[in-house]
Amino acid sequence: MTESGAVLQKSSEAVGTRRGIVVLDFGGQYTQLIARRIREQEVFSAILPCTAGIDEVRKYEPAGLVLSGGPSSVYEKDAPVCDPRMLDLGVPVLGICYGMQWLTYNLGGRVERADRREYGRAQLELERSSALFAGLPGTLKIWNSHGDHVVDLPEGFHVIGRTDNAVAAVENPHRKVFGVEFHPEVQHTDHGAEILRNFIFEICGAEKNWNRAGFIAGTVAAIRRQAEGARAICALSGGVDSAVAAALVARAIGDRLTNVFVDTGLLRWNEFADTLDLLRGRLGLKVIGVDASERFLGKLQGVTDPEKKRKIIGNEFIQVFAEEARKLTQTASGGLPVRFLVQGTLYPDVIESVSVKGPSAVIKSHHNVGGLPADMPFSLIEPLRDLFKDEVRGIGRELGLPEEILVKHPFPGPGLAVRVLGEASRDRLETLRVADAVVVEEIRRAGIYEKVWQAFAVLLPVRSVGVMGDGRTYGDTIAVRVVESIDAMTADWYRLPVDVLERISTRIVNEVPGVNRVVYDISSKPPSTIEWE
Repeated sequence: MTESGAVLQKSSEAVGTRRGIVVLDFGGQYTQLIARRIREQEVFSAILPCTAGIDEVRKYEPAGLVLSGGPSSVYEKDAPVCDPRMLDLGVPVLGICYGMQWLTYNLGGRVERADRREYGRAQLELERSSALFAGLPGTLKIWNSHGDHVVDLPEGFHVIGRTDNAVAAVENPHRKVFGVEFHPEVQHTDHGAEILRNFIFEICGAEKNWNRAGFIAGTVAAIRRQAEGARAICALSGGVDSAVAAALVARAIGDRLTNVFVDTGLLRWNEFADTLDLLRGRLGLKVIGVDASERFLGKLQGVTDPEKKRKIIGNEFIQVFAEEARKLTQTASGGLPVRFLVQGTLYPDVIESVSVKGPSAVIKSHHNVGGLPADMPFSLIEPLRDLFKDEVRGIGRELGLPEEILVKHPFPGPGLAVRVLGEASRDRLETLRVADAVVVEEIRRAGIYEKVWQAFAVLLPVRSVGVMGDGRTYGDTIAVRVVESIDAMTADWYRLPVDVLERISTRIVNEVPGVNRVVYDISSKPPSTIEWE
């Protein structure tokens, strides 16, 4: 188990880890989201790789098992599998997407590549009653993400519901084994929480045994053990993730934590000065501000590939932190070394960057996960690694952090480098800064800022002909992105009022030199990501 996984496990011991739900990870992008939905019901959940041994699962004395989705096809040679004896533990089992396909295939049914794949919204028609759908309407809007479908059911199973294209829900009520082809854990599925609640409480008989206070207490204790006899620095950005991580570590090791805020030259308008003022003035934190903009921009000169940009930025961050750590070690009383780097890494960062507990697909590298160099001079402390943004906000409120920090929109660690498509040159960064400031200002003015997940501008590598002042222009294009989400695993584009769009477009064209066109991004996640790079 990873250290972050150990932190989550230990944090739950104070409020009981038995009779919760174990999630076996087949590599799905939404695996941790399943565990998070279970925690929302105040029930302990643990994620184990699908390759976990049956004795490891038994240690949790689970009330039930969930088999996650995954990117593979069950009939492929190297498709992920779990020990079939998991189905003989005597506890209810729910297979989701790939998990349902694995159940079907393993128990003698048939799964094939679908002629019509199902991605996104669909309609589920229930054909018969089931404890899994108790109390729910007979027709549900659901969210799919699969290219295979179940053709023949194993013995003892029957169909609960279908979409137009596929079998969507099955069960063997005698064995208490259930399968759904869709994703009840995502917010786009109607009554998804109720489906999981039926499984957790009515079918599994689990009891409430998890809460924020227990997470904080257990996490602080785990960090205190991990960092005993050493100092740590925190990669503080002023956002909610790093602020909550810093608060947790500060509770654990006190003044042995030093916060470092780096100006990479990739920050938003006035962000370096404003953030230092907030962290030092409002929160009273000990923060070292480092202006490293020239070195970052120098390393990025001529680089256009987004993965290269992320890895360059991740590596340069570590170099800066290593230099500051050496300075602190030389001046620290008692000569305690700086051995740990604290990061506000969240689960969406992890699952998109690296394979964690199962064979998940890499979407993109995050500078603080997949972008870290192999020869790290620090060990990492990432207390929020298994959580989502809104869970972190809840932890922050429990810790007493001010709302000003808790409601801030997420900002990528690589900053504007991944919102300038192509080379992040100084002049293009400046163009984007001004445009982005206009977007945020107008969103705030319209009273929308705290209603949406993120609102920002993107500078595209696209120029187009325009007419300004009766003359021909050939200018840049700004894309505006505003999305609503709960956890960043899925997101939908926000229906901005037309008058707000008009003000944003007019101001950008009038106030940002070189820009003559503004477009609005109406793509959801999936299939798109929230950020463009």
